[in-house]
Order: sequence, then C-alpha cells, then structure tokens
Amino acid sequence: MNTNDFSRRDVLRLGGGLAAASMLPTSALARSLWTPDAFLPGASKTKRVVLVVFGGGVRSRETLQSDNVPNLSQLAAEGVLYTRADVRNNGHYGSATNIFTGAFESYGIRENARTPYPTLFEYIRRDAELPASEVWLSTSGSDQETNYAFSSDATYGSRYGANLIGGEGIFNAELREVLLGSGMSNRESSDERATYEALRGAIRTPMNVSGETALNDPEAAQRIEQYITDELRGGVSDITGLGANDAKALRVARNLLGVFKPKLLAVTLRNADVAHGSFNDYVTVIRRADSELGSLMTAIRGDPELADSTAVFVLPEFGRDRDLNARRGLDHGDASDELHKVSLVAWGPDFRRGKTVSRDVQSIDVTPTIAKMFGARTPKSRGSTLPQLFA
Repeated sequence: MNTNDFSRRDVLRLGGGLAAASMLPTSALARSLWTPDAFLPGASKTKRVVLVVFGGGVRSRETLQSDNVPNLSQLAAEGVLYTRADVRNNGHYGSATNIFTGAFESYGIRENARTPYPTLFEYIRRDAELPASEVWLSTSGSDQETNYAFSSDATYGSRYGANLIGGEGIFNAELREVLLGSGMSNRESSDERATYEALRGAIRTPMNVSGETALNDPEAAQRIEQYITDELRGGVSDITGLGANDAKALRVARNLLGVFKPKLLAVTLRNADVAHGSFNDYVTVIRRADSELGSLMTAIRGDPELADSTAVFVLPEFGRDRDLNARRGLDHGDASDELHKVSLVAWGPDFRRGKTVSRDVQSIDVTPTIAKMFGARTPKSRGSTLPQLFA
C-alpha cells in the first residue's frame, strides 16, 4: 500500500492528530504521525505471515549446521538466514514469550501468568483492525503456552488476542471419543449441544477465556467448531510417539492455513526439551518437526492464494549447552554461544533470496519486524527491525 494513498478519513484524522501533536514531546509527536499505511519499504506482496517458534531448546549444530533439517535448510537457502540471533535463557516459557512480546523479561520456570507486555497478536489486531478469525496460534498444548495468546496489558489484552488451539489438549483420543464416538448426526440434538459445550470448555480459546471477552463472533465460532470436528475425524488425534505434540501443532497449523488463510499464524513447539535425557531422542524430535514443516511449506507452495503472499519466520527460543551432560543429553544452562546464539530464518515474497546475515540480531526483533509489515506499532517492545531483510 502506498503511503500517499490517503482516504478523506485518513487526511482528516492526520490533520487532527497534527494539531493535537503540536504540544507533545518529540517521541509522542513521532507516534502521533503514525498511520496504518506506514508499512516497511518493500513489504507490498506479503499478505500473511507464519511464525514458527522451534521451542524446547534447539542448537544450530543439530539444525542448520547438520543434515537433520532439509526443509528448514531449503527455506534458509531460498530466503534470509541470520546466523547470530541473540537470545536469553529465561526458561522455555520466558524466552518464547520474549519472541512474542519483543522484550527481554524473565519469568519463573513454572510461572503460569500472562506477560504484562502486549504480544504480537495484540499489536497487529489492534492497529490493523483484524478480527480474531484472522489471527491464530497453534501450540503443543502446555498450560503455559496458552498465555502466549494475549497479555494482561489493560490497553491491549484479551479483546485483541489470538485464536488458540492446543493440540495436546484437543486432538486426543479421549476428546475424539466424546465428540464422535456416539455417532451423533443431528446438530440440534441436546446430546450434541452438550458435547459442543464440552468442546468449548476444552478449547478455552477461541471461545470465552475465564470470563474474558469472546474473541469470535458466533458465525466464526461455529466455523471453528466444525473445523475442529473435521480435524478429529481426519486423524490428527491419532498422531502419537516421540515429538507427537509438536507434529500435531504443525499439522493443525497447516490445515488452519489452508481453511482459514489467516493474516497471522504462529506455531509453538516444545518437544525438543527431551534433550535433557537423550541426545538421540532430541535429534529424532528435530527431524520429525522438520518433516511436518516440509508438509506445511508444500501446502503453502501448492496453494495459488498462499504461494506468492505468505512469509515464514522460524527460530528457536534458545539453543542448548555446548557439551553433553552425564546422561548423554543436553541441558541449557551454560554461557556458551551454542545456547545464546541461534539461527533465524525468514522466507517470503518480499525478502531477499539466498542472503546470509552474520551480524548480531536479537530474537526480540521478530515482533517489531512482523508488526511493521502489517503497519502496526509496537510501543512497548524493545526490539528493532531485522536488517538486510527486504529485497
């Protein structure tokens, strides 16, 4: 969108803003001049973004410095690879939250409270005026991961949150039996209405969240319910074995993208933390996740609407220790570059191709970069726009 293409409403709004801004300090004046049309230069083709947080603690040595991830390696070869993305070991929850908020803040390892900093979902939904049906988060399913959907910030919060589906909590054999096992055929039957109420309770979002404002209108909510039912029938609940929860999260993301084609879709993985006890299991999880990432990319490339309009970002929340522990596994507690420097891949129609950036960037740069692609501000983030990204 060209920044010169203002509507009459935009002109009037900007004029009023300039009058009010004349008495503001410099930083406030700059913010008052912002408009939703203030996209990053070159971000004209990207209509939707997929962000994959390769969680659980993943070193570059077992990913892009190996042959374990052919699909991620292809993305890196076709897009932009940042080889030195700075992260902090704030625990899995804390460091993943840092990516979504664009701010380095510490959280306890078992903390289960929402961040006070707005998330990427809230920034984009508020400033780009997107309905909830355009913003999704697919997780492996832990209770902590549900907090990524929105913050406790009073200016943003749940009314700008993401639709959230946790694969572990929803796509399992027990819920499949509850929902489908009775052979229900009449949507109006009391039994089926009760079952769908149970389904809403299991999901928590995208319906009401602990009494918070509902994210979706009734039509969108009904469509989501049908989508989940179809996923259960389609066998997502049958995915089992090592790394199954991550595989479900990526499979659900692939299908969500194909059905809803949202503007923003994020996926969080966490099964790689099996590395504490087994290096071999850790590598197996990485390979399985890469295979599902490949299926996601095949779906994107094969869809005429998605192929030339979708950008993809992939990075872990942090790496792992340099050396094996006594169990011949990998912890995450040393001060090595293996832990604190990760690889970040960005692929998309507006990005450079085959570009490797060796200068230091930060994991917290992802949120302000994506947000600005949508013309959204991130006033409480501490990151910067990723350098050398756009073609």
